[in-house]
Amino acid sequence: MSKVEFKQLSPADFFYRNRELAGFDSPTKSLYTAFREIIENSFDGAEIGGINPDIFVSIKEKSEDVYTIFISDNGIGIPGSKVPKALAKLLFGGKYVERQSRGHFGLGASMTVLYSQITTNLPTRVLSCTRGSEVIDEYHLMIDIQRNEPIIRYHNQLPNKKKWHGVAVEVNIEGDYGRAHPKILNYIESTAMVAPYANITFIDAYGILYKFNKVVDEVPKLGKAVLPHPRGIDTEKMLRLIRVARQKSMKNFLTSNFQRVGDITAKNFLKYVNINPDKVPSQLDHDEIVRCVQGMNSFEDFLSPETKCLSPIGEAVLEAGIKKELEPKFIASITRKPQAYSGHPFVVEVAMAYGGNKIESSSEPTLFRFANRIPLLYDQYADVAAKVIRSFNWRMYKVPQNGNLAIITHIASTKVPYRTAGKESISDRPELEREMKLAMQVCARKMRVYLSRIEREERSAKRASIFEKYLPYIAQFATKLSGKKQVPPTDFVKSVKKGDD
Repeated sequence: MSKVEFKQLSPADFFYRNRELAGFDSPTKSLYTAFREIIENSFDGAEIGGINPDIFVSIKEKSEDVYTIFISDNGIGIPGSKVPKALAKLLFGGKYVERQSRGHFGLGASMTVLYSQITTNLPTRVLSCTRGSEVIDEYHLMIDIQRNEPIIRYHNQLPNKKKWHGVAVEVNIEGDYGRAHPKILNYIESTAMVAPYANITFIDAYGILYKFNKVVDEVPKLGKAVLPHPRGIDTEKMLRLIRVARQKSMKNFLTSNFQRVGDITAKNFLKYVNINPDKVPSQLDHDEIVRCVQGMNSFEDFLSPETKCLSPIGEAVLEAGIKKELEPKFIASITRKPQAYSGHPFVVEVAMAYGGNKIESSSEPTLFRFANRIPLLYDQYADVAAKVIRSFNWRMYKVPQNGNLAIITHIASTKVPYRTAGKESISDRPELEREMKLAMQVCARKMRVYLSRIEREERSAKRASIFEKYLPYIAQFATKLSGKKQVPPTDFVKSVKKGDD
């Protein structure tokens, strides 16, 4: 009789065996994902401190199919003692709060370090310095995969003579740069579109320099961490809150642990679920806990979630970025009012850009998708934005069949409903789909006004060209009919063409 051996996997071991879940499923996508994950950390590090990001990134070929990615930023830096775990321990980070952030899973940079290790067996070099520190911490890191703990191969402290602050990462990745190059360049260009407040310098593996300069100075304000909303609670989370609760009554427990729940709302809710307001939280039985959680999803008097945890791009900043990168003839944008799904607040932003030489002419609009300012470049047709565009009646808005139209969508949320851990497409939640459709309709109506004006101007120009061609002949014919010998002068013909008296 065969025996089954049971084992427990660490997070690092799990993602070592299932790296495709985090976007490391091919040499092409792995190189792109590693590049993306590190640069997102650089943006977060600067924006948290209210600093205009100044990011330098380069990719060099180290050997056949192995490339060195180097990224440095001017962010707030990581304290020296936190660097090993922040970059070489999976599911460890400072983003597990109710606040909008680029990352969600605590995988980003640490997953890149893991993939580098399993493909090249080389350590990742990290330099970090916080603002005001006189030393720079240098680490060479790897990961103990079975224990999910950092391995420090080298650590040194360097004098900070130039008063630098931020993080610099040098990592070696096995990949196919020839195929990844278009996606990497597309990612940089798209990021520059929604972050016109950043300076980005990129040197690719072919030695070509790309420079994206900031055009606005205002850095979007970081969202503030908030308490969870009742509608986003499940039984497990409720049990965790009860275990650490210090409140002596359910009324105080609700008002202290959930956002926008006051005394009156707490009393009405507890009456709704038939629980005594003075009961100690730790004394709730199983049925009462389940009843409480189920009631939170059906109780209608909870206020909408707070939105101070969100940080949308804003119409002015979004339009500035689009003008800089796409140079269209027309732009319309809108930031919708905050909404919520399952207790998670979100804001939908949509912009439409028409005309110009940089937007390709196509039978379908060119779609740029963003979530928490992250460009989404893969799985486009599985995204909610693509679904809305396919169902949109473009003829109603006078869009030409092969028009130069680009649509930019952005979702800001404390919990973006990605389809996978690779963060490439957003599921079609009804609330998101509705808000995106309404936003597109607003922008499309503005664009219809613009296209109607262009159509009138083209008709007028065509009419004027006909006058310009035939009026001289009409003038000659009218001169003969009237018996006069002198044909009206050219300026008279022009005045008739313009409709002057």
